Amino acid sequence: MEVTGKIIVALPEVSGTSKAGNVWKKRQYVLETQDNYPTKIAFEFFGERADQYPLSVGEVVKLSFDIDSHEYNGRWFTSIRGWKADKVDGSMSAAPASAPADFGAPAPAPAPTFTPSADANDDLPF
Repeated sequence: MEVTGKIIVALPEVSGTSKAGNVWKKRQYVLETQDNYPTKIAFEFFGERADQYPLSVGEVVKLSFDIDSHEYNGRWFTSIRGWKADKVDGSMSAAPASAPADFGAPAPAPAPTFTPSADANDDLPF
């Protein structure tokens, strides 16, 4: 899946060692889409991708990610794990770039207007 938006939070790197003795690390970020109704998406880069894609607050990126859910002790947890982030020009437009231009279409008709009658003897019930 992919989403484009602006990085609004960059949390510090977290690392540790698994029970098997393997070293791991992850970096978490929050991305805000630039739609009419913006959405905030918390995601992470895990392992070598944490160093491969260092992101900064204010950058506009196109994030490729996977969503994964797992069960632990009867509860479900969902994670959004990024696997690629491409930096994008910061001047994003509200309309998608692939929207077709309709240059030959006629202009829409103006909306009708209502003008109240000046006649005081109007016998309409409303």
